[in-house]
Amino acid sequence: MIETDILIIGAGPTGLFAVFEAGLLQLKCHIIDALPQPGGQLAELYPKKPIFDIPGYPSVLAGELVDNLMEQIKQFQPGFTLSETAETIDKLEDGTFVVTTNKGTKHHAKAVAIAGGLGTFEPRKPAIDNIAFYEEKGVEYFVKNPDQFKDKNIVIAGGGDSALDWSVFLSNVAKSVTLVHRRNEFRGALDSVEKVQELKKLGKINLITPAEVIAVHGENQVEAVTLDINGEHKKIETDFFIPLFGLTPKLGAIANWGLEIEKNAIKVNNALDYQTNIEGIYAIGDVNIYPGKLKLILCGFHEATLMCQSVYNRINPGKRYVLKYTTVSGVDGFDGTRKEAEKAVVKAIE
Repeated sequence: MIETDILIIGAGPTGLFAVFEAGLLQLKCHIIDALPQPGGQLAELYPKKPIFDIPGYPSVLAGELVDNLMEQIKQFQPGFTLSETAETIDKLEDGTFVVTTNKGTKHHAKAVAIAGGLGTFEPRKPAIDNIAFYEEKGVEYFVKNPDQFKDKNIVIAGGGDSALDWSVFLSNVAKSVTLVHRRNEFRGALDSVEKVQELKKLGKINLITPAEVIAVHGENQVEAVTLDINGEHKKIETDFFIPLFGLTPKLGAIANWGLEIEKNAIKVNNALDYQTNIEGIYAIGDVNIYPGKLKLILCGFHEATLMCQSVYNRINPGKRYVLKYTTVSGVDGFDGTRKEAEKAVVKAIE
């Protein structure tokens, strides 16, 4: 059983920033996320796309923002349960919660903050009849451990940032990399397209466009795929097939927790603390809905801040917390570090 003060479901920017705000209140956090790495959509869908509406950043790459948030919360030592989804929740007699994941990992928390963005992400799967049979037998929708592709033949399908970036990365790991896209044009960062073009010229990436993978073959695991290239079929041997067509957001099992749902989002009390209809469960970021809701990262940061204040009062009834600006109070990390502004020096000028 993993013990924590606040269990955060969703490791996107809102969930990560909640760790920082909770840490200022000396509250411990643990995060569950279905993806294999923190960052949510920012890390999985568009890590190299610039974001222009983060205060203090005229422009910041999505992946860079995630890196900065991770650095900001490092001192508060959050725990992570990755590649797992929250399945069930039980509210105990003392008002605390036990959340169990699809893999049986149990978490005991004094409060739960759902920060799942648009919900859990499920990969968009190609329309291949027997694709489910080969899942985890050579068909992978995420690259969780690049080392598993070492000295292997792999086929990647897709035309976005993920397909381009993983093709570039795995070209130095795998025996061979074949990138298949149904169009000649790619919707990815320019530098990624140029890197793939360069690696194609060097013979490190086999680029096949316009084409689609239409079949997977193998007795017990992936052994080959069939491509449709302008109406002609071509079968190529491979150890792995990695379709990277993006992710489909869904509320998933959370929709069955007894929460009030409206338009596939969780209704919250925005007049106070973004609490749901179940006391002790909050929803922050894009996953929630209330009058005037805006699905912006900066709004999620604001909601996370008020949520943490509410959880502090819930955990410490009757104990008054006096808000102090970090410029005055500094920041004390759980790892023993302290960040503070330099003290003013009182000295006469002679």
